[in-house]
Amino acid sequence: MRHQLKTQIFHIVFAFSTSLFLSSCKEPAPIASEADQKAALENGYLAHEGYRRSIYFVHAWLEYADKKSGLIPRNLRESIDIWNARDAAADNYPFMVLTSAILDKELYEGKMSEILQTEIKLTSRLDRLPDTYSFSKEGFENQEIDKKEIIFGSSEYIKDGLLPLTEYIGHTAWSERMIDLIDDIWKNASYETPYGLIPSLNVEVNGELLQALSRIYWMTGDEKYLDWAKRLGDYYLLGGHHPTDDVEILRLRDHGCEIVSGLCELYVAVANSDQEKSAAYKAPIYRMLDRILEVGTNEDGLFYNQINPQTGEILDEEIADTYGYTYNAYYSVFLQDNYQPYQKAVLKAMGNLHKYTNFDWEEGSADGYADAIESALNLYNRESLAGTKEWIDSEIQRMWSLQDSSHRRNTEKFRNTGVIEGWHGDGNFARTSIMYSLWKSQGVTASPWKEQLYLGAIPMEDGILISMVSDKDWDGKIKFDHKRHQSIFKLPMDYPRINQLPEWFTVDKGKKYRVTFSKGQTANTYSGVELMEGIEISLEKGHQVSIIVSPSEK
Repeated sequence: MRHQLKTQIFHIVFAFSTSLFLSSCKEPAPIASEADQKAALENGYLAHEGYRRSIYFVHAWLEYADKKSGLIPRNLRESIDIWNARDAAADNYPFMVLTSAILDKELYEGKMSEILQTEIKLTSRLDRLPDTYSFSKEGFENQEIDKKEIIFGSSEYIKDGLLPLTEYIGHTAWSERMIDLIDDIWKNASYETPYGLIPSLNVEVNGELLQALSRIYWMTGDEKYLDWAKRLGDYYLLGGHHPTDDVEILRLRDHGCEIVSGLCELYVAVANSDQEKSAAYKAPIYRMLDRILEVGTNEDGLFYNQINPQTGEILDEEIADTYGYTYNAYYSVFLQDNYQPYQKAVLKAMGNLHKYTNFDWEEGSADGYADAIESALNLYNRESLAGTKEWIDSEIQRMWSLQDSSHRRNTEKFRNTGVIEGWHGDGNFARTSIMYSLWKSQGVTASPWKEQLYLGAIPMEDGILISMVSDKDWDGKIKFDHKRHQSIFKLPMDYPRINQLPEWFTVDKGKKYRVTFSKGQTANTYSGVELMEGIEISLEKGHQVSIIVSPSEK
């Protein structure tokens, strides 16, 4: 492997930026062992691999963009002539944006922004809601407006794409697009219920809307979003459409499981804002979760694809690659209510993941691996089981191996080496790779990122140890993550969420941090704001820099 070769090549030499002129410090200097420094740099090679593959994916797909509009096609085979919201916009394009935001600022501020503006201009059809666009027709693919399909596609775009983008990059044109879409979905709500009009009867759409509304309510502070969410909550939990009490088919993988997470996100929201509604929802929420555990899991605690919750019959015995999407709901309720049986259910599943090494998720699809790895990463962020770490490290290699290889159903090679399977699910490959890389760097990023640069980190007591090395001289900044669930979404707690970009080492704007270079020989103190904005680093070719960052006693 590339990173193993690098370990043999580079000497453990320590260098630091002469531009910092770091001062001596009276606090006891933390010391990092050579083993810790090596482990941090090994993480740097792994993070680099994820980043490299993600940016290759972006450049590969841009080669297939429509020459006139610049929009990304739905896929590279039968749907290469169309852009659509539920696939191209929801699953692929947002993670091109995310990758560019971290790795290529010029591309992020240029082409990625242009695509968004073009999409708004060309595809908005039902108010600001997008419809499928044909490149060859230079107009909409369908002559008639299909309101159900437009709302479905818009809800997918919000939940799968714009929510995770907003969570990481904050308030931007993409978050504005998200708000516009959610407002117009509800403007076009037309299904009458005893609780008010709702925009869909589709369980996937409503699950996605529940997730979006719960987060947007906290982000904006606007009660209308919580009110809309409560309409859906009443419809499912109080109105004869309960997911386990009242239906005969419950899908526990994606395209169905969203309702479970959505209802539990709403439960967390009302538990922190509306005690009367929280009390009304609690019993039906627990009945839903208890019944799913009772009849919807195998002996290892993983979920079947589909069940009849009334009879307990297993309708599809394949194991859901999106098991973590549903366990997010259980862990969220555990965090809210400290109901430990739900934590134990999560730990059971995580403890058995080793049995699913090289498992045939979705018949070997990279998308299946992406969802399974994301599931584990999000839960590992809360429960750091050693076996889970080993499983994630193993399975990411399997997923990466699928890039550049022909899809098993099609022997024709794509003309560019960054393509994974040539459909919109390729974006999920990048999403999970970015999640993995941020884990391996503990959320620390380099600006500018260069393919010759390696940056990794490991947790260390109250802080982290960062190791960096470059194949060429490099000058830039390293930037630190912050509690985005507070600063961007303003959530009451960091409960696990579908497509979340987990937080690892975070700094607080109002605190001071000690940054120690080279075995404690030099150090300086920085504010959290300074670390978020970035501290300057200079690397000489082949020289490793190791840095310990921890809260300052000053």
